[in-house]
Amino acid sequence: MTLNHAKAKNDFDLIIKMLGQDNLDKITNACHYDPFSLLGNQAEHHKQLLVFYSPDTQQLEITEQRKATQRLGKSDFFTYSDQLDQIEEHYLLTRTDTNNNVSSYIDPYSFKPQLQNFDLDLYSAGKHLHAYRILGSEHISVDGVEGVLFATWAPNAGRVSVIGDFNQWDGRRHPMRSRGQSGVWELFIPGLATSTLYKYEIQNRYSGEVVSKSDPYAQQLELRPRTASVTHCAASFTWQDSAWIKTREQFDWLHQPISIYECHLGSWQRDQDGHFINYRDLAHQLTDYVKQTGFTHIELLPITEHPLDASWGYQTTGYFAPTSRFGSADDFRYFVNYCHQHGIGVILDWVPAHFPKDEHGLARYDGSPLYEHEDPRRGEHRDWGTLIYNYGRNEVRNFLISSAVFWLEEYHLDGLRVDAVASMLYLDYSREEGDWIPNQHGGNENIEAIEFMRELNSVTHANFPGTMIMAEESTAWPQVTRPTNIGGLGFSMKWNMGWMHDTLNYFSKDPVHRHFHHDQLTFGLLYLFSENFILPFSHDEVVHGKSSMLHKMPGDEWQRFANLRLLYTYMFTYPGKKLLFMGCEFGQGNEWDHDRALEWYVLQYPGHAGVKQLVSDLNHLYTQQKALHQYDFDNTGFEWIDCHDTDQSILSYMRKSDNESIIVILNFTPVIRENYRIGVPETGNYEIIFNSDSSFYAGSNAGSHSSIMTNSTPWMNQAASLSLTLPPLAGLVIKKIS
Repeated sequence: MTLNHAKAKNDFDLIIKMLGQDNLDKITNACHYDPFSLLGNQAEHHKQLLVFYSPDTQQLEITEQRKATQRLGKSDFFTYSDQLDQIEEHYLLTRTDTNNNVSSYIDPYSFKPQLQNFDLDLYSAGKHLHAYRILGSEHISVDGVEGVLFATWAPNAGRVSVIGDFNQWDGRRHPMRSRGQSGVWELFIPGLATSTLYKYEIQNRYSGEVVSKSDPYAQQLELRPRTASVTHCAASFTWQDSAWIKTREQFDWLHQPISIYECHLGSWQRDQDGHFINYRDLAHQLTDYVKQTGFTHIELLPITEHPLDASWGYQTTGYFAPTSRFGSADDFRYFVNYCHQHGIGVILDWVPAHFPKDEHGLARYDGSPLYEHEDPRRGEHRDWGTLIYNYGRNEVRNFLISSAVFWLEEYHLDGLRVDAVASMLYLDYSREEGDWIPNQHGGNENIEAIEFMRELNSVTHANFPGTMIMAEESTAWPQVTRPTNIGGLGFSMKWNMGWMHDTLNYFSKDPVHRHFHHDQLTFGLLYLFSENFILPFSHDEVVHGKSSMLHKMPGDEWQRFANLRLLYTYMFTYPGKKLLFMGCEFGQGNEWDHDRALEWYVLQYPGHAGVKQLVSDLNHLYTQQKALHQYDFDNTGFEWIDCHDTDQSILSYMRKSDNESIIVILNFTPVIRENYRIGVPETGNYEIIFNSDSSFYAGSNAGSHSSIMTNSTPWMNQAASLSLTLPPLAGLVIKKIS
């Protein structure tokens, strides 16, 4: 052996001893918990040495000094130890790979930790409202060096690596730094281009299982069916909705008209080739349509990223990412901004109740049940084949709260509709005996989920005044929309599922039998003002064999259209905010199909065009007549005139504001009622301001028209009365004009 060979051998042995063969093997096998203790400048660890791990490399040199590093034996490790004081803190390396390709990069292992302990402590406590600003990926500058900071929570991992096109999806190349007890891992990688594809490769410390996961905090993902995350750049979009936001802060939604158009963007409309439409084009088309039809808000079925079209967005994998089906994040910002500029609010259907089992998603994120409960009696949703969040875990609760904050703050949304609240409230929801675990008090209430919902509503209402959080809740759980400080859940509003089911059941009956079911229309008043209710005819009612709204109605074609017009008249004059799913506003004949656009062609037919015109007029009537919306949640705004006319299947009531009243009379049979007397509170001249049987709506144009003078005869406990001709299967709206 020559002297030089001997010296090299001695140096090699010394370095191996200094670094530890076991540590080197762990880096090679991608199972080292603390890669920064071995890679980069080891001066802090009392080793005057730079260490690099670079597989498939012929040569590696420090660029500025044009100094070649020394390969450690036949391994993929390279070291450098000459005049370290002359090396830049963030040194540039030039790599020649085994195919003679040359590239340069700044060593990621030359950078100190970037996340602040304060942020990590807040996150661990479940109190970081902007967790999406510390976790995920973000293009930033560190010490003047541009790159991407990656961070993820994986407390049971033995090793986490960033993988992507930039490193051939090789988990050995970019292992991350553990931030100790927080369970967070981070790595700043210099020089990455914008919109870089990446995932996290995670090795469970106990089982050794290795999984590749999309970033839970990613703000953009690939177009399905691909599942990689995309690095996040600071938004370049310039908002122009400050006037809307300022007005919204003072928005008294309790006493203002709210009429919501529920919409699935993928099937509302398609382009001429049957493809999805971009958010920007949808903004113009949808806003114009919604304004024309008189709705005040659009509610989007979940546009949070999801891999399966057929889930309609309810099996979400990207809680911080608008789906790439319709364009970029800035395209969606444009959509919201445009809606606001034209006076339309935007609400997002949001799903914190469950998540899918997709391998790339949250399920067993670090190889263990992390976001979900381990026991399937608490952690698995039997109906939907999904997993249930562990709301008792601070970091899980923080994930969901910061997602809600994200959509309200970063996208200026006006509210969230919270899906499947009932499934969150009850531990035994849709479960057989023995398939659920009682809470610590022996009950079926999900205490952790209840506290999560209260925190959600407290945080959003405090930080985003004027926004609304709405619950889809189908049980008799008390005080869903009452303040948290008096024991309520704190939601702004709740879907009135009982009213919806009773009403649709009543309307399904042949009119000849309706007098036997009159109580289905009157029962709802017993509980109507116990909550702040929305009246929903949603997507759930026009799928899975339930028929379209039009074909739920009995009778021949004329009767079906008349019944549908009557149903909507009842809805828009009944106390509560309004929600109608797309296609229902023009009486689409077939059930909703998420794979194709609505049946717009039917608007060439008078019946469908008439229903659309009726809904538009009802929307404008509801928004313009204060009596129809000022007291939607208060019995001050409602008074029965007659709820007992069972034999003729007729209802009449008053809607009232502070200074006026509106009279509504509804005939649920196809029989014209001549000389039908109704009590009114004052004598004078009354005008019929709406008739659902009007020829404008393709009706028969029967019934009383124009103005009617009162009769001084008291009637129905009222001071005066009107004698009317009631049109068949129709409603009249009447107002005193003098």
